[in-house]
Amino acid sequence: MQRFANPGRFLRMAAVVQPAAIAVLAMALVLGLILALVVAPPDYQQGDSARIMYVHVPAAWMALFVYTMMAVASAVALIWRHPLAEIAARASAPIGACFTFVALVTGSLWGKPMWGTFWVWDARLTSVLVLFFLYLGYIALANAFDDVERGGRAAAILALVGLVNVPIIKFSVDWWNTLHQPASVLKLGGPAIDPSMLWPLLIMAVAFKAFYVAVLIMRMRTELAQRRLRMLALARAAA
Repeated sequence: MQRFANPGRFLRMAAVVQPAAIAVLAMALVLGLILALVVAPPDYQQGDSARIMYVHVPAAWMALFVYTMMAVASAVALIWRHPLAEIAARASAPIGACFTFVALVTGSLWGKPMWGTFWVWDARLTSVLVLFFLYLGYIALANAFDDVERGGRAAAILALVGLVNVPIIKFSVDWWNTLHQPASVLKLGGPAIDPSMLWPLLIMAVAFKAFYVAVLIMRMRTELAQRRLRMLALARAAA
């Protein structure tokens, strides 16, 4: 693991991975949108309003995925003092918050014609809202201290504590009686969705994942550059 703690090695890897992620993003996004908006049939009950799921569902998946990655990176930073892990966690938080916000907004827009209201205090919706506040809390806590390391440690502890909310979100539709429909893709026994609608959904999920990788690398490279500038400024001031 320490092999990847070297910023120079990371930057060399990033120079290869980031263009590849951008290419995958462009291809998957174009193909996914064509399949979702043109090729995929309307839902037999919800009609064309169900097409919002091709944004809502991947955004919800990414909200959980990014928070899990952020918590794992925080654990690595706390236990092994891995410098890039702490930077990765910091860089992931705003991206995950954006995915969660998109999931909440698109879910509300989808819920209006289906449920007759934009919002209900449903177990799934409420737990996702809590996830959004956890992201905001992490960002605020990480930047609340003049000492960057102290802020990173405090935020990492919050990320690990908040990880308990991830399985609650995932299994809330199974544990409680909710308006939100149960899982139809990631479930035992296989997906309960027709392949004509499943493939656009999975391709859009790949596009969202590639977007995360590309933006994460960009934010990490920016953070490394800023830290280097701060070190140079301190060295100049000391001299």
